Amino acid sequence: MTDSLDPGRATTIRESFASQSLMTSFSAEMTALGPGQCEVSAPIPATARQQHGAGHAGLTFALGDTAAGYAALSLMPDGAEVMTAEMKINLLAPARGDRLIATGRVVKAGRRLTVVTAEVSAETDGQHRLVAVLQGTMVPVPAA
Repeated sequence: MTDSLDPGRATTIRESFASQSLMTSFSAEMTALGPGQCEVSAPIPATARQQHGAGHAGLTFALGDTAAGYAALSLMPDGAEVMTAEMKINLLAPARGDRLIATGRVVKAGRRLTVVTAEVSAETDGQHRLVAVLQGTMVPVPAA
């Protein structure tokens, strides 16, 4: 996945991502962005683990939802922002590892609804293990 978007558009999307306080609190980074695609990664901090020591499903969901949302935004018109209308998650394995990597993709972009998917993997020592799959719908909203 490469930054093959118009540079101005990519900057606008990255600025939108940087304004998300939840992503900042998780030290999340947008690590890749392209037309209809986005990758977001974050460490799994001690403050976002569940009682068994694995990354909490809330962290997994937040990263997947965000990656899918920005994948959708990359195909929306200039001046739009994005909001999740609905999102489903299948948790496939415990999120054990050092960091989570969420890769969002657009399945179908329409005028009002964009169907998206995201895969979230846990990374340990360079090895990736799929831990969740999300599917949902994004809608454009006017930028604030």
